[in-house]
Amino acid sequence: MTRAGKTDVLITGLAVLSAFGRGLGALAAGLDAGRPAFAPVTRFDVSGRRVGVAATVPGSPDLDDELWWLVDEACDEAKLGTAERAGAPLFLAVHGDPRLARAKPAQRPRHGGSAFAAGLAEHTGLGPARAYTSACVAASTAIADAAGAISRGETDRVVVAGGYLVEPDQYALFDAGRALAADGFVRPFSAGRRGLLLGDGAGAVVLESAAAAGARGIEPLARLAGWGRAGDAHHPCQPHPRGRGLARAVTDALRRAEIGPADLGYVNAHGSGTAQSDAAETLALRTALGECAATVPVSSTKALHGQALEASGILELAVTLHALRGGRLPVNAGFLEPDEDCALNLVLTETKASPAYALSLNAAFGGSNTALLLGTAP
Repeated sequence: MTRAGKTDVLITGLAVLSAFGRGLGALAAGLDAGRPAFAPVTRFDVSGRRVGVAATVPGSPDLDDELWWLVDEACDEAKLGTAERAGAPLFLAVHGDPRLARAKPAQRPRHGGSAFAAGLAEHTGLGPARAYTSACVAASTAIADAAGAISRGETDRVVVAGGYLVEPDQYALFDAGRALAADGFVRPFSAGRRGLLLGDGAGAVVLESAAAAGARGIEPLARLAGWGRAGDAHHPCQPHPRGRGLARAVTDALRRAEIGPADLGYVNAHGSGTAQSDAAETLALRTALGECAATVPVSSTKALHGQALEASGILELAVTLHALRGGRLPVNAGFLEPDEDCALNLVLTETKASPAYALSLNAAFGGSNTALLLGTAP
């Protein structure tokens, strides 16, 4: 196997918001406690809905303000000055400006995803902006694109941001589609799983070449060792029943990093808690990891912080980073009893570990799949 790309890609700054609060510390505390953040929705009226819970921060946060703060925080951690910011593209994963749905027709172009990304880039002093709107793989696709550009020597660094705050329109769609778990719990890979629940999530990450970070004396948080993307081309909403696209994404990420399945120490699974998706993901891991699929620790933290849609890739990258650096693996909460279709080595109790490599998986409607592989900092 040969490395695809010309240089290592490092993570030098990261900021995150979750239902557990602001910052990686708040997220880590919530993960370590293993208590789901779901509670009754008070941000908008859910009295006419089948399900009335989500994982949200208090009040009615503004997505613009949160993303501005997160991008600044990540850039500050990476010690990016004005010149470094101006030369760094912004890749933004977002459904669109939250004001879009209620804007007058003539005003809608200024509220689309591209306009929203351009405004955020201008406000935070970053370079050209690009918007990603591909639902649960939006942020992870943006991260993979950024890593590819850096590894090919096209740019020194890219700032990737993403955000989704639970709001009435998407909530209504998932509720009407009976995708939300009626019992108020997400139960990934468990018998009795009944669906997903939405959650607030937003974050920003600075990706840089090893040369650029080294020239500024920056100590990286981790290395983005590999990445992979693949499509199922199977169904608009359902994954391929054998998880073929996701398996290819995992295989590509491992090949790019020049490691084998035995080197993996943890998998942060997509694990939406739906019957078809979890079974397909299990088969994908068996295909990609072979015999190691029975031994590598796996958990889905959506059972704790909820499904953050466009922000999932960044939120769960932060989760995977904590697993890599924190000395313990996140628990697969909500588990009731084994399901023979989901025979994986699930993290069900407190597990201390310091993996050298950890994998973060995401999948989305339309059969899109991504795999991001983190390695310990060089």
